[in-house]
Amino acid sequence: MSKMFYKGRIETRKSYVGTGYNVNREVKAGTAEAPLTVRVASEQRKAELAELAAEHELVANIEVDANQPEYTVELDTVISQPQTVTLAKTPGRNDPCSCGSGKKYKKCCG
Repeated sequence: MSKMFYKGRIETRKSYVGTGYNVNREVKAGTAEAPLTVRVASEQRKAELAELAAEHELVANIEVDANQPEYTVELDTVISQPQTVTLAKTPGRNDPCSCGSGKKYKKCCG
């Protein structure tokens, strides 16, 4: 097989294979390997966010700096991630009915 196997290009995916957003990464945000970075203006707010992070079992580095604006984007993003919803599977036509009548689903409730 020659080096030019795909429309004359030697390396087909070299230009974009290392870029992009990796959704299957092993290091998750909010763990000890990748702690969240949060900046607040007061000690009271720091205590609130530390309690919130502990409630959700997250690791966060919280800095107190009154001169900088508050930065809680990373913490808000991790907390507000949608949860996976699984729905109950509907029975097939020839399966027994779920109401308990003993009939097939297609003859009873289907």
